[in-house]
Amino acid sequence: MPRKTMIEAIRDAMDVSMGRDDSVVVFGEDVGYFGGVFRCTAGLQQKYGRTRCFDAPISELGIVGAAIGMAAYGLKPCVEVQFADYVYPAYDQIVSEAARLRYRSNGDFTCPIVVRMPTGGGIFGGQTHSQSPEALFTHVSGLKVVVPSNPADAKGLLIAAIEDPDPVIFLEPKRLYNGPFDGHHERPVTPWSKHPLGEVADGHYALPLGKAAVRREGAALTVLAYGTMVYVAEAAAAETGIDAEILDLRTLLPLDLDAILASVRKTGRCVVVHEATLTSGFGAELAALVQRHCFYHLEAPVVRVTGWDTPYPHAQEWDYFPGPARVGRAMIETMEG
Repeated sequence: MPRKTMIEAIRDAMDVSMGRDDSVVVFGEDVGYFGGVFRCTAGLQQKYGRTRCFDAPISELGIVGAAIGMAAYGLKPCVEVQFADYVYPAYDQIVSEAARLRYRSNGDFTCPIVVRMPTGGGIFGGQTHSQSPEALFTHVSGLKVVVPSNPADAKGLLIAAIEDPDPVIFLEPKRLYNGPFDGHHERPVTPWSKHPLGEVADGHYALPLGKAAVRREGAALTVLAYGTMVYVAEAAAAETGIDAEILDLRTLLPLDLDAILASVRKTGRCVVVHEATLTSGFGAELAALVQRHCFYHLEAPVVRVTGWDTPYPHAQEWDYFPGPARVGRAMIETMEG
């Protein structure tokens, strides 16, 4: 299979979807002529024309609002919000309109839109280009929330999201856009295929939303992670020598609770890792679910390793989000608990 970056895999997913279905349209800020700030849509306007892939004004509210109207009348918009940090003007449209349209209309209208957003830090983007807002969307009934960790998953999950009849928030970890990394500052020492690019099948394939994947099998403890933190967890397990099982959630909503419970019941210990802030982060939901369903299997309390409860600190970026040292300490603490 050809090897591709996550950028190339995401572009391939949109290309395949547009080629198969004339109702799929792609638009957003700088998405058409320029091909997107991260080049995820490069060449799509040239291939499919300006009515299928086009630029939008600098108005996230307008981009998502227009997409909802298009979706209600038969199109399948896949829109790009240039950075996840920019989504807040569109939040009302997503929560009050997109997520509720099916229910408010008793099924007469649906909202098959995908909102793609680069998420997370690692590029020294500062406070307004580095946020991880996934918990703001997992709280909303009617949405689906996806966070891929590798190119093959990114393509299959994005195709599935485009084909889904309901709104999907598709969060793309920008630290992984151009290849995997070793869990530290740079890339690639422990990539997914011992190569800086991931193997991605040609043509159409869709991965089911709501299914996690075991990235590393183990018996001592379970690490629940998604996106960039999958590789941080792998690095921590390698450095500590702990026989950790690493579960890549892939989809946060709907959540693969069966896979989580099977792993934690096997290992008896659980560490939750995410880049977003601690308080009310998605890790709190994961910890609550594990405690509720695995209480009598647990050998130690569930531990969360997260970003700080502060605005994103540009000068301390690599200390802000979890690295292998912090995750490793949590794993050792859990083993000693």
